[in-house]
Amino acid sequence: MLATRTEDGSADGVRLEDVNLATPEAFRNGFPHAMFRVLRREAPVYRHPASHVEPFWVVSRYKDVWDVSLDQATFSSAMRGTILKNWREDELLMVRQQMLNMDPPKHTKYRRLVNQGFSPKRVNRLEPHIREMAAKIVDAVARRGSCDFVTDVAAELPLQVIVELMGVPLEDRHLVFQWSNRMIGFDDPDYSASEEDGKAAAMEMFMYAHELAQRRRTEPRDDLVSVLMQAEVEGEKLDESQFNNFFLLLLVAGNETTRNLISGGMLALFEHPDQLARLVRDPSLMPTAVEEMLRWVSPVMYFVRTATRDVELRGQRIAEGERVTLWYGSANRDEEVFERPDTFDVGRTPNDHLAFGIGPHFCLGANLARLEIRVMFEELLRRLPDIELAGPVARLRSNFIHGIKSMPVRFTPER
Repeated sequence: MLATRTEDGSADGVRLEDVNLATPEAFRNGFPHAMFRVLRREAPVYRHPASHVEPFWVVSRYKDVWDVSLDQATFSSAMRGTILKNWREDELLMVRQQMLNMDPPKHTKYRRLVNQGFSPKRVNRLEPHIREMAAKIVDAVARRGSCDFVTDVAAELPLQVIVELMGVPLEDRHLVFQWSNRMIGFDDPDYSASEEDGKAAAMEMFMYAHELAQRRRTEPRDDLVSVLMQAEVEGEKLDESQFNNFFLLLLVAGNETTRNLISGGMLALFEHPDQLARLVRDPSLMPTAVEEMLRWVSPVMYFVRTATRDVELRGQRIAEGERVTLWYGSANRDEEVFERPDTFDVGRTPNDHLAFGIGPHFCLGANLARLEIRVMFEELLRRLPDIELAGPVARLRSNFIHGIKSMPVRFTPER
């Protein structure tokens, strides 16, 4: 049988037995859309065979990702965590202290502590300041005529914004960058020598959090660390471990995903020069362009839920205790929901993508991420309209985060 090709260049000559999502190798050229087209068509709820982890279920269609996400009584984040790892019981106890790995009502109580820091009203007030940051980031590269887009541009804005919100000194942002890379890049030898190195990075961040907390006890400021130091859940302040896990989650999630979205969004524009030209010509399209970048890139590829009871989904019987993976990049290309799903369209509307998830675990920083992405691209395309790819793109070796490590670009230097 001849393989058909779609706009993203992937071949549909993939068979169901070729699907292997448990290894980062399947993701070395980006999200394996051909595999997911087969899954959506032939096995939308698919029992993935065992590899280095036990068998798990793959949910690839939009409606099912939506339904599972909203049913937290049946599909738990806390039971076995939200990523595909063989946790020891002592590790699971630590993992469950992160808000990402909690179920309601506990999750609701902890999320309420920091919700206000990311409210639309508060985020909108930040726009002039974030635009000033973005302008300075462009200033730093504009006269050079070339740069590495990931480290010099995409990483800088989310890093600067989240360290300021948290109360981490600006000069320490590159520590946060390195810790994030080592924790998220646990399958990439460029970022992390081993899984143990990722754990060491987390411990280094915890030690830093402890020192910063000590300073805020005596010198509280208008930042999220000070908020967390004063916060109470059911009349009790956060203990050191709870505080550390909050600190880690907010800093890592607050810079990593937005960095990869800005990088991936820029690459999508390079790969679709007609859409880049359209956006340069008509900047009023930026809000819809941002949503299309989010749909197209889907920086977090999956999260895990665990069945709390025997349950049936699309005729498949999922047993209590079995893990279910929700694949956002596949849901965002679902032919039943999106017209021409494999076409990148900066004017796409409607665009009800699930890049931020859905339900109680909907991304806490979605408002902030949208603002950062929009402002960064407005400044970039206004100042460097002829920006183009100048060399090979190095992708993160991961089946969890859809990331780019480096991407050389060039443009006409500003005078």
